[in-house]
Amino acid sequence: MNDKKYWVGFSLIPGIGQVKFSLLEKHFGNLEDAWRAPASELRAAGLDSKSVSTIVARRSLTSLDDEMEKLERHRAKVLTQNDPDYPPHLREIYDPPPVLYVRGSLTPEDERAVTVVGTRRATAYGRQVAEEIAGDLAQTNITIVSGLARGIDFVAHGAALAVGGRTIAVFGCGLDVVYPSEHVRLAREIVERGALVSEYPLGTRPKAENFPRRNRIMSGMSLGVLVVEAGESSGAMITARLALEQDREVFAVPGSILSPMSAGPNRLIQEGAKLVRRHVDILEELNLSTVARQ
Repeated sequence: MNDKKYWVGFSLIPGIGQVKFSLLEKHFGNLEDAWRAPASELRAAGLDSKSVSTIVARRSLTSLDDEMEKLERHRAKVLTQNDPDYPPHLREIYDPPPVLYVRGSLTPEDERAVTVVGTRRATAYGRQVAEEIAGDLAQTNITIVSGLARGIDFVAHGAALAVGGRTIAVFGCGLDVVYPSEHVRLAREIVERGALVSEYPLGTRPKAENFPRRNRIMSGMSLGVLVVEAGESSGAMITARLALEQDREVFAVPGSILSPMSAGPNRLIQEGAKLVRRHVDILEELNLSTVARQ
């Protein structure tokens, strides 16, 4: 796609999301013309004055060729919504990211993905369950999606890699900023057996407000979300709620009613989430048992 660098350019500008990308593409036909357009034409496309001012100010300071060179240096690919390799399930959600940055590879097999999330302060029980279920799913050719965080995320990615399966880590920052930093080695292994994915341009620091946005990509790429351990107001629970909004399946591992770390999944089960004891519970609910046997 010849205008891919212009998609990158607009992704660098704060406040330009899926809706404004669509307005620009519809009005101009391509983003190269939109990037070069005067302020009056940007307003005619339907953009508000603040967005127009930001675009005009930022593009004069941005070298798109430098940005593309930086991406090449970090071996990061760019997928736009119009790209045939853009994850098809993600394209279906209400607000798909217009641009995805990818290190590693996304394959057609990744359409059979399950997101595994949970607390950063996992108990021994949570770690064991996450390892067993994520590992067993990966062995049946299910891609494990998670967020590279400490705790359950770390265990889920590691379990998939340990059995030679595929796993995808979705970042809440640029792909050149591994967060937390102690997971650099894990990130490197994931690139070899899956992908690192982000909607944020290179250089974006991990900010608290980025992670709830990041979670919609995790659930959006998947057929369902499994919550292993989580507090009732945790990021994992946000991911589960987003999954419901996206018409994805929600699964939860039950735990002790006395454990704060099981309060989230127990609540989800109470509200109708599928109770999971083994990976086959997920496969059956998603009608993937036959695929797993093959």
